[in-house]
Amino acid sequence: MAERKLEKEGWVKQTTIGEPRLSEIVELYKSLGYEVRLEPVTLDELDEECRKCYEGEIDKVKTVYIRKKK
Repeated sequence: MAERKLEKEGWVKQTTIGEPRLSEIVELYKSLGYEVRLEPVTLDELDEECRKCYEGEIDKVKTVYIRKKK
C-alpha cells in the first residue's frame, strides 16, 4: 500500500540494503542528481535468504527509493 503511494509521488524502488553499502548507494544517487528516500523494512517484506542475513539488524536495513530532482 505505502509502496503504491510512493510510486504515485514519482519514487522508484531501487534496493533494500544495510550498511556499509547503504551510505554508498545514497551518496551515489545524490551525486547523480536524484532525491533519495529511505524507508524502514520489516522481516516479512524480505525473502528467506535476506531474512537470515538481516535478522537482529533489521533496524539498520532500509529500502532505497529515488526520483529525479525537480
